[in-house]
Amino acid sequence: MSFRHIYSGKVRDVYEAGDGLLLMVASDRISAFDVVFREPVPDKGRVLTAMTAFWAEELADVAPTHLLSTDPSQFPEEAHDIPDVAGRAMLVRKADMLPIECIVRGYLTGSAWKEYRSGGTMHGSPLPAGLAESSRLPEPVFTPSTKAVTGHDENISFEDAAQRVGADVAATAREISLTAYERGAALALEHGIVIADTKFELGYVEGELAICDEVMTPDSSRFWPAEHWRPGVAPPSVDKQPVRDWAEGTGWDKSSEPPPLPAAVVADTRSRYICAYEQLTGRSFADWWGVPT
Repeated sequence: MSFRHIYSGKVRDVYEAGDGLLLMVASDRISAFDVVFREPVPDKGRVLTAMTAFWAEELADVAPTHLLSTDPSQFPEEAHDIPDVAGRAMLVRKADMLPIECIVRGYLTGSAWKEYRSGGTMHGSPLPAGLAESSRLPEPVFTPSTKAVTGHDENISFEDAAQRVGADVAATAREISLTAYERGAALALEHGIVIADTKFELGYVEGELAICDEVMTPDSSRFWPAEHWRPGVAPPSVDKQPVRDWAEGTGWDKSSEPPPLPAAVVADTRSRYICAYEQLTGRSFADWWGVPT
């Protein structure tokens, strides 16, 4: 069997695992403002993997996923040469990925808030007047974007997405994304977390559209503490906010080599990721694969 490294992104490293399988390893790398910092956040990769596995179970009746196993004993033998692989890796089926990002917005924030503030629209479609920043939308909205090879993704309309992938595929992707978000957002709210928006990656596995890559993690979503949410205020994020806040305060230009992250910022960020996982899932992070005891 051929086991080889084939790709590295900002966070994940991907390996060919033979027999139509991939091993996706979530590193502890952290990025902000589209720049990866030199200092890793310990256990961040395990949190992303553990949370994705949780959602794969919870959403099994919404759509299949490409996830086969997070059990290290199921990985190819060569995978155990990857440092600290336990708990960070997912053995998955290869998928023919859609060339769009499947974004769902439940609250008016980020680029959607900027567009609404200037023209009363979101992705070109009108919204009710009088909404404030962080307002809950009348209903969740599917707002796709491009997948940029370089640079930034670009917001597109549903009609544009349909032209890229076909009308039936776009409609199915919208249905899966909205249903998965609504299910996840409701569960998270019961546990005191608002999922303001999220990004899904969908692809075909054995002829069926499946949810792939990470699922409703603090890296692919905006997590807000429910107790701090109210319209008109941007709540603090339950994720890498300490990194963003610290970087903003340094005067860094966000395009050059980033300054070193202080140990306290790294520790605070690690704590937020772990707390988000435990609060949302009701599970102990100490029970996850590879977590030191």
